[in-house]
Amino acid sequence: MPHHSPELLRKLASVTGTPFWLYDASVIRRRIADINGITDAPNLQARFAMKACPATKILEEMVAGGIWIDAVSGNEVLRARRAGHPGGQDPPVICYTADVFRDNGLEVIQKEGVLPNVGSPGQIAELAAAGYRGKISLRVNPGFGHGHVNSCDTGGPSSKHGIWHSDIAAANAAAKAAGLTVVMLHAHIGSGPQFDELVDNLSHLTDLFATLLPEFPSLEAVSLGGGIPHNYRDPSVVQPIHRLRELFVSAQEKLSRAAGRTLRLEIEPGRYYVAPACTLVTRVTDVKQTRDNEKGSGATFAMVDAGFVDLVRPAMYGSWHGISVVGREGEAPAASVVVAGPLCESGDVFTRDDAELIQPRALPPVKSGDLLAIRDAGAYGYAMSSNYNSIGRAPQLWLEADGSVTQISRRENLDDILKAETNSPLTL
Repeated sequence: MPHHSPELLRKLASVTGTPFWLYDASVIRRRIADINGITDAPNLQARFAMKACPATKILEEMVAGGIWIDAVSGNEVLRARRAGHPGGQDPPVICYTADVFRDNGLEVIQKEGVLPNVGSPGQIAELAAAGYRGKISLRVNPGFGHGHVNSCDTGGPSSKHGIWHSDIAAANAAAKAAGLTVVMLHAHIGSGPQFDELVDNLSHLTDLFATLLPEFPSLEAVSLGGGIPHNYRDPSVVQPIHRLRELFVSAQEKLSRAAGRTLRLEIEPGRYYVAPACTLVTRVTDVKQTRDNEKGSGATFAMVDAGFVDLVRPAMYGSWHGISVVGREGEAPAASVVVAGPLCESGDVFTRDDAELIQPRALPPVKSGDLLAIRDAGAYGYAMSSNYNSIGRAPQLWLEADGSVTQISRRENLDDILKAETNSPLTL
């Protein structure tokens, strides 16, 4: 996790204003190298689940690193194409995973020639009705799995993702009848809270796929999804991802034996590449208190200019992000502080527990004008930001290893927010 110098953060704040996002190129490249290190054996391929952070600069780094793309909308496909990732299916560098085809989804599949990864049986009929004839992937719900918090249900009876594993044969038959050829099976079981759980789940998933393979004589690949965890509470913890290389090599060999031919094994991390690479920097505008009464204890609130329009994860999931007072890192905490934002919402609070209740954070003395650094904000940070309360998205900055900084997106203004509004009569 990068701890940038207070001088750099203060200088950037004076130039761009606050809040702003700061990406560290060195961290992203190191994480890409980590993933390449565990997929460097024959017939292994890594993708990037670009929904985690679809900035063009990030996508260009994936091109340079030989990382393929998992997109989840038509526009994500087009963003990846503009960043330099090739279309087509030979090889299928861009895979388009969808639970529902909306907007330009079907059109993009046809025009860009990317591999559609189907997550609902009805999508097979939709593809056929749109005139698509060719290769597809089927996303399987294996019946188990969950994300970084249990509310992120990526597999099991309450998960919307994928086709239930016992229904895959019927989906395959429907695909054949529609002139579609299943060339990949895919599942994403989530990052889970513990690394050992991920290893166990990946092994279990490999065994499940091995039982399905006889039904798919044209299969070319199997995807075990993403799910490599990141420790938000202690980013200094190094995940033993080297253990996954042996698992992936073994899984590829086992699945190839079960298929009777060589299969490609894919993985598609998202969070792992980018989570520790970005810091959201915000300024304290005031510090105020509430008092004890019959409803409960009072609290000290550090009011900041970033809110859940910038980083929604704490409000949405109760997710934990490290917070430091710039220039006072390492000082002993002085008080418990609730860090709250500018939005007209009581839920606009960064310091929450996993039940989404306010949980004051122990911080050094905080005063108006201080900068706070909200750490590990690269995954689902800017990607999930919004214009709620008509607030423009904050700028994204890119820090190179030589210390140079580039602005890769500017602060949005009112014209940006209003640009899609029209007064166009419809012809009915």
